[in-house]
Amino acid sequence: MALSSRFRPFLRPVFRVSLRAQPRRALHLAPPWLLDDYVPRYHLISSIDAAKKRSLAYAHLRECNLCPRLCGVNRYEKTGVCLIGAEKVKVNTIAPHFGEEPCLQGHNGSGSVFFSGCNLRCVFCQNHDIAHQRNGFDLTPEELAEWYMKLQEVGRCHNINLVTPEHVVPQVVLSILHARELGLRLPIVYNTSAFDSLESLELLDGLVDIYLPDFKVWSNATSKRLLKADNYAATAMESIKAMHAQVGDLCFTGDGIAKKGVLVRHLVMPGKEDEGKEIVRWLAENVSKDMMVHIMEQYFPRAHVGKPRRGGKDAEVVEPGGVPAAEGAKVRYADINRPVDLKEVASVTQAAREAGLWRFVEAPKHGGFNI
Repeated sequence: MALSSRFRPFLRPVFRVSLRAQPRRALHLAPPWLLDDYVPRYHLISSIDAAKKRSLAYAHLRECNLCPRLCGVNRYEKTGVCLIGAEKVKVNTIAPHFGEEPCLQGHNGSGSVFFSGCNLRCVFCQNHDIAHQRNGFDLTPEELAEWYMKLQEVGRCHNINLVTPEHVVPQVVLSILHARELGLRLPIVYNTSAFDSLESLELLDGLVDIYLPDFKVWSNATSKRLLKADNYAATAMESIKAMHAQVGDLCFTGDGIAKKGVLVRHLVMPGKEDEGKEIVRWLAENVSKDMMVHIMEQYFPRAHVGKPRRGGKDAEVVEPGGVPAAEGAKVRYADINRPVDLKEVASVTQAAREAGLWRFVEAPKHGGFNI
């Protein structure tokens, strides 16, 4: 019986199911460095472990061994090389910072705390007015924790970025534990020169989410002359291994913001590209080929570099550390008294790729984030 024409518009067409094999779709699985969500490590430690860390923090200050200089001073009574005492830290700047790596600063900035003082004396220091002097304002660990909360609640920052904190680790530990009680939820970034002691890093274990070490130089002669520190490279290697053992390779959430892991920086210096090549090879062979690396090109003569030579015309000029100045040079550290050449930077990057490193902080070659 034929259907009336008035019902035909309501009839749905019948589709036949093909029995032919359909092509299989390839599923893209998220890499192991992509996180669904993240809880800061300081929320995962027990109250007993937190109490132990508080006790150890005070003990370190009574006989300071926080860096390889091992001053051993009672910082409640006097200061060592870093110039900072025990009860308070001296801070120069606290603010959202937009000069960090994109995966750290995001859209709202990295909540940076720039500490005054340092356990190194880099002659080219880009922040020498802060690191080599006691400029800034004093804060107790509790007051510092309240500033963390302001960076979180008012600044809407993506993390708490502790810049040059090696010499104030006990105060930093106390501030993080207090901020935890106040409701801090942001990852902690430990932004260091890598001149740390293992005791210091052990105290930080469980509190720091992202380690941001700057592996500066390779040869001991260079570290003595330019950093005023002995055995710098050996210390940095030991420190970076310990950092990686704690938090692993750098991981991100889907928004491209780093949440946990190690990101190693290296500032390429004029004429020192061979040392940079040794550093990246060591990272690939001894830590991880999946290490996130930032090979930086922004070196510029600062601090003591380029200053007039000291001494009379016939005097033998010796730089700090007992190293004779370059013969015929009219300024101090003449060999690094120029911006770095981009060819020098490219040679270090090429050495890193040849060593097997592949995760770099650089402009993405696609429309998204480099994760």
